[in-house]
Formats: sequence, structure tokens, C-alpha cells
Amino acid sequence: MMNNAPKVKIGIVAVSRDCFPESLSVNRRKALVDAYTKKYNAEDIYECPICIVESEIHMVQALEDIKKAGCNALCVYLGNFGPEISETLLAKHFDGPKMFCAAAEENVGCLSDDRGDAYCGMLNASYNLQLRNIKAYIPEYPVGDAEDCADMIHGFVPIAKAVYALSNLKIISFGPRPLNFLACNAPIKQLYNIGVEIEENSELDLFEAFNKHAGDERIPGVVKEMEAELGAGNKKPEILAKLAQYEITLKDWIEAHKGYRKYVAVAGKCWPAFQTQFGFVPCYVNSRLTGQGIPVSCEVDIYGCLSEFIGTVVSDDAVTLLDINNTVPKDMFNEDINGKYGYTLQDTFMGFHCGNTASCKLSFCEMKYQKIMARALPEEVTQGTLEGDIAPGDITFYRLQSTSDNILRAYIAQGEVLPVKTHSFGSIGVFAIPEMGRFYRHVLIEKGYPHHGAVAFGHIGKELFEVFKYIGVDVNEIGYNQPAGVRYPTENPWR
Repeated sequence: MMNNAPKVKIGIVAVSRDCFPESLSVNRRKALVDAYTKKYNAEDIYECPICIVESEIHMVQALEDIKKAGCNALCVYLGNFGPEISETLLAKHFDGPKMFCAAAEENVGCLSDDRGDAYCGMLNASYNLQLRNIKAYIPEYPVGDAEDCADMIHGFVPIAKAVYALSNLKIISFGPRPLNFLACNAPIKQLYNIGVEIEENSELDLFEAFNKHAGDERIPGVVKEMEAELGAGNKKPEILAKLAQYEITLKDWIEAHKGYRKYVAVAGKCWPAFQTQFGFVPCYVNSRLTGQGIPVSCEVDIYGCLSEFIGTVVSDDAVTLLDINNTVPKDMFNEDINGKYGYTLQDTFMGFHCGNTASCKLSFCEMKYQKIMARALPEEVTQGTLEGDIAPGDITFYRLQSTSDNILRAYIAQGEVLPVKTHSFGSIGVFAIPEMGRFYRHVLIEKGYPHHGAVAFGHIGKELFEVFKYIGVDVNEIGYNQPAGVRYPTENPWR
């Protein structure tokens, strides 16, 4: 498995206003670190021992210490009111994701001589962050005791991972989008705005690299891996050697082209000329790399693979990219869903793609041919899809997208994959999202989103929302499935 996501080490720096007892920040920092290490992974954090930041000189000392310790994220902890200038300068000069949280008063006894007033200081900190145009994560309620603040810092871990990873990401794409796929538009300016690099290549370059890997000595080993993964579902054994050759080609390309970037995601071409020239479809290879933490989108969906990458880092798990594809037939809904799962017909839909979902996220899998492509091409060149019903469980459907006029938008909707047989082909599942019908009309259609949506296997909407905010998506441009009774701006009030 390739290392394609960061580990974060959050430097915890306590601050103190010079007219408040420094001992408050010292003792509260110690209690916070003790609470974190008792409940979570101690390797996530580093306690800056060199000083309590009261001045700009202290700020420089603390900054040098956490950099030396290898911290790639920062938590500024207001043990008391805090020095608004020094603490925000610390955030300004730290190159990485940062958060602020503050200490609550522990008990009645501290209200006379040992009151910290960090509740007040947090207001000054946030005001100064805005004055200096500094981005920082501030929890929903950022003031608490040691255990509360430990939970806040733990909640920051996946957000910090994603923000840090994006600033070290390169997207590698192959080929232009297929004809009639203008929906997957990809203005690259916003990629640069959020710190992502992109390398766009011709699919001819990829074809040349693939041919140079003919007879590669690693192919038999990868074939054995594929055979073990597919088991009884290995219905097209004759195609595995070519698929293994393609997988090795992609991995070698990544290593040769990632440059100074630490992490990579791939937007690949898969039709129309791919099948006839390569002699297969790349779906299964895409699924394998995605399962290894290297998201590979199909149909050169650049923002799709970006979305997948964010979900992979946040969830620490494989994700997938699916078409928001077709309705659930009424007879199927009435037979298998109605009265059993608490959803209406319009809450349900089927998410589908040819075969790019990792096998670990399928209830069962078989190597097949691509039925849609085989309608116009010889079946033998459409082999290579991984088919099966997507495993039931919680999901988050989401996407980050730049519009054609260069506005960053995103949507997030939590729901589930139902344990309902799909009666269909490809990597496919029956999805249920509360109020999906209204969300489909007033977010997906109204805001001009493409048909591809990223799927994370779990509820990570809270974390995604914070990541999108942090990287600069206007909160008014983050759509979600609003509950019944909460009207969308474009929704007809007499509906």
C-alpha cells in the first residue's frame, strides 16, 4: 500500500496575558495534554514546553520549538485571556492548519483569584484573526475544560490532515474529457487557489508508458494479488495480465511525476478510445488504487478525484465516485423499502459506476465486461469492470467543485446505502438520503453540479464542512439536504 495521506502532529502552545497568572496556562495546558493522552493517540500532539506565550519574543520561541518537533498543525490554547497580538501572530507565521480553543473555569473556588476569562479572550482572538486575514479552525463551542478541549483537538485531527494534504497534493490527469461530458468541467484556477498542483497529460503519453511496461517482471506478482482479491469472482482471468501492466504503469507514473508533492490523486481517461487501444477498461485498476489510498476518478473528472482525495484523508478509508444515476422503480420501492426503512420514494436513488468501487466496499464482487460500452464495441475490449452491490451502511455523498466562472462550491448530504438487492449491473447501490428529492432539485440541479458524486463510507459531514470552510468555500456555497420545513431559496412556497 502506498503512503498517500499525512499523519498530523499538533503542536499545543498555551498563551497567557501578562496581567493574568501564568500558572493558569501552565496547569491547564498540562491537564489538557493529560486528558488527550488518556483518551486518544499521544502521537497526535506535542506539548510545547519552552514557554507560555505572553509576548512576540515568546511567540518566536514557541514557533521555532514546534517546527523543530516536526509539528505540521497548531493548536493555540488560551489558558487565560491571552495576548491577542502574539497569539494571532503565532498563527500567522505557522505554515500549516491551525485551531484555537480556550479554557473554561474549573470550579467556584477559582472565581476569586484564579479566574482566567478565556471566554472573553476568545472573542479578541477571533477578532484579531479576522483583522489579519488568518484562517483558523474554531470549534462550534470553543471553550471547555481539559476533557472538552481534548475532544476539540481530536476533532481537529481529520480537518488538519485534509488541509495539510491539499497543500501537498498533485492531481495527475490523462486526456481531455470525453465528448458530452462538459458537466465535469474543471477550471484549474481554484486548484491553485487552494494549494493543489495539477499535471495534465495526453492519454497518448499514458499509452506509450503502458506499452513500455510490456513484459514487466512485476506483472505476475500483481496478477496473484488480483486473483486473491477476486476469488470466485475472477470471471475474466485472461485480462488480468493487462490490468496488472496498467496498474504498474500508473504507479510508476505517479512516482516519476509527483515531483516535490507528497500526495497524488489521478483523473483518468476510460473511454471512448481507451478500450479499443488498450484492449480493456481500467475500472478494476481504478478501484484497486482507490482502495490503496490513491483516488482515481474516471472520465477525467478532476474535481471528482479531488473530492475523493479529501474524503479519503478525512475518513481514513476508501471512498468511491458514483453517478447520481437512476430512480428506484416504484415496484421495487414498495416491495423492498416502503414501510421497512422510513424513507419516501423521492428519498431514494441508485448510485452507479461501471466498476471503480474498491472490493472492500462491495457486498460481493465479480470481474465482468462493461455492458453499456459493449453495446457499441466488441465485448472483449470492454472487460475489466468490478461489479457488485455496494455494502449497506452509513455514507456521506459530497462534492467540491469550481464553477465555470471560478466560484468554489460544495455539497454534503449524509444518508445510507440500504441492504436492498439492486437487480442491476456495475458497482451500484440503493441510496437513501432524507429529503433527497428536494436536495436533488434545489442544490444539485439549481447549482449546476455534475452527475458525479463522491461517496465516503461513514458520516463525515461535520468534518467535510469544516474543511471546505477552511480552504475558502463560502458557507453560502455549501449545500446540504435541508430538513422538511426548511425552505430552499429557490423552492416554490406553494409546493
